[in-house]
Amino acid sequence: MQQNFLRNLFGRRLRYPKVKIENRDGRFHIEGLGAWYSYWRDPYHLMLTIPWSGFLGCLAGAYFLINSLFAGLYLLDPDGVANMPTPGFLNAFAFSVQTFASIGYGAMHPVSAYAHLLVTLEALVSLLSIALVTGLCFARFSKPTARVIFSRVAVISRHDHAPMLMFRMANQRRNQILEAELRVCLLRDEISAEGEFMRRLYDLKLLRSRTPSLTLTWTVMHPIDEDSPLYHCTPESLEKTHAQLLVSLSGVDETVTNMIYARHAYVTRDIFYDYRFVDMLHLASDGHRYMDYTSFHEVERVKPGQVTGWKRSP
Repeated sequence: MQQNFLRNLFGRRLRYPKVKIENRDGRFHIEGLGAWYSYWRDPYHLMLTIPWSGFLGCLAGAYFLINSLFAGLYLLDPDGVANMPTPGFLNAFAFSVQTFASIGYGAMHPVSAYAHLLVTLEALVSLLSIALVTGLCFARFSKPTARVIFSRVAVISRHDHAPMLMFRMANQRRNQILEAELRVCLLRDEISAEGEFMRRLYDLKLLRSRTPSLTLTWTVMHPIDEDSPLYHCTPESLEKTHAQLLVSLSGVDETVTNMIYARHAYVTRDIFYDYRFVDMLHLASDGHRYMDYTSFHEVERVKPGQVTGWKRSP
């Protein structure tokens, strides 16, 4: 009885009774996550996430529908609008467009009380529609976006005589991300002491998790010591538990002074042992330095055996 009560109490509030989670090449994909077509019951988010072509198409369709509706209402009183050439749909539609857009050519105008009432109602609908469309367009244009690129792979090698997990990230815009803060988590399958299956999340301690300004690149490092969840982990154990590294970046875009966010995920096959990243910073003959982004994703093998584990090549 208690189960039936809870089902009746909460069951109707569930929008999606079942959510499909697929494992594609070691990465978990939630069906419909972040897809614009999953917001049909939430019109505001739908209009913010739908592509621009669909957004403009919805506006054009709504514009045609509203004017067609009022055109049909105007035809209910054929003598309500003066100077209409013929009481047909096209002329009524043209008068509705003039009223909706506040054009007022002065030729056709309402003369009956019914037509005046419709013009008043359509003017109100026009004001509300313009305000709504203006707000949606502003929200779409002002929505902050981050252009941050992450290295395709992460590596584990020794740094300062200690095993270190490392990956690279860079700001693709020629501006600064102020007060950039990074969080890296390890997500893996576990069985609790009570025998319950769970997907557990561990925060990874970084050598540096904040920077006052992210302009070019940032090599993120996590020391694999006794306090690390990766301590004594092997590629096989990570593969067996469907381990993932979840990376989340937040900061303030210098140009628009808005918070921006970026995220990335590394699965087991994206982590390479006994490899290091190719150096991107070079010293020119004139004493200046330059950054070569063509080697941003490139890694090279270090002396085998520095880190026991994978022998897989990238």
